[in-house]
Amino acid sequence: MKRSTARRPKHIALLTAAALGGTIAAPQAAPSPAHAQTEATSQSRADYLAWLARSPQNRQNVRAFGTFLEAREVEGVIPTWQLVRTSSSWQQCSADPFEVAPVQQWKNIVNTLAFVREEVLPAVGDLEVLSAYRNERLNSCSGGRPGSAHRMFFAMDLVPRGEITRGELIDQLCRIHRREGREYRTGLGFYSGIRFHVDSSGFRKWGSDGRGSSSPCNRIR
Repeated sequence: MKRSTARRPKHIALLTAAALGGTIAAPQAAPSPAHAQTEATSQSRADYLAWLARSPQNRQNVRAFGTFLEAREVEGVIPTWQLVRTSSSWQQCSADPFEVAPVQQWKNIVNTLAFVREEVLPAVGDLEVLSAYRNERLNSCSGGRPGSAHRMFFAMDLVPRGEITRGELIDQLCRIHRREGREYRTGLGFYSGIRFHVDSSGFRKWGSDGRGSSSPCNRIR
């Protein structure tokens, strides 16, 4: 049963990208399953605060990003500090643990956050983002495909914070995706365990090997 939660009209966020002059993106490739299963160390909130403290530019970028999210009514869906987490492979790739996406890509995450707010959170409960924007070099190093939706900041990899089994998670997300995913242009992918991917760059689904034919949603009736 879905828990009670305050809901905002879904059309507010869905119209935002068009109002900003954004274009409809072609569906992005499914992510590679490589290096996608575990949370990295040194990406905690304390690490984020230390990252902020080291750079006035980081602080300025985060403030501007937060203002943008608030104006589009999706601020607070996911804590902003988690939306600037890069990749679980950042250390192996000699990259930064946090990075604010280029400003021209901020609009791309709006519909993804709207989908999470309106559909996923009421069904699954609180979520944590483990990876969001990845620049081209980091995306390649961490095993992402060249067309990965993470590169354009459409995508988030998430895990539920509450008690939920993999089977329960798959059942809930697949039913949501079937019912509402086309409207939000949602890509839904599953890794091992309870880590999953959502984006808003094209309606599609895939399993842990990155193929649509392996999506566990194919078994949900």
